[in-house]
Amino acid sequence: MAPYEALYGRKCRTPVCWAEVGQKLLPMPDLLKGTTDKVKLICDRLKAASDRHKSYADLKRKEVEFSVGEKVFLKVSPWKKVMIFGRKGKLSPRYIGPYEIVKRVGPVAY
Repeated sequence: MAPYEALYGRKCRTPVCWAEVGQKLLPMPDLLKGTTDKVKLICDRLKAASDRHKSYADLKRKEVEFSVGEKVFLKVSPWKKVMIFGRKGKLSPRYIGPYEIVKRVGPVAY
């Protein structure tokens, strides 16, 4: 079942079906070309918005590399069901540790 069908209780009508319902019947090639152009425009705008969001996020991000033997803290999240010291929610600690890096497994995995 599609999300549209679950929400509205009926099948979604595609642009090809729109020509059957309306008073004015559009020729199929024009209808399909118009729909294709609109979908391409939507995809281009979504890509531009995604690139803009990425550029803003990259401004705050910094690359961090650790070497073997350094001490680090491990970030834990109460929303991911990680229970530390039996506390729940915002009372549980955000970071635990310090832990020593023993070896490097991958480019960003220690």
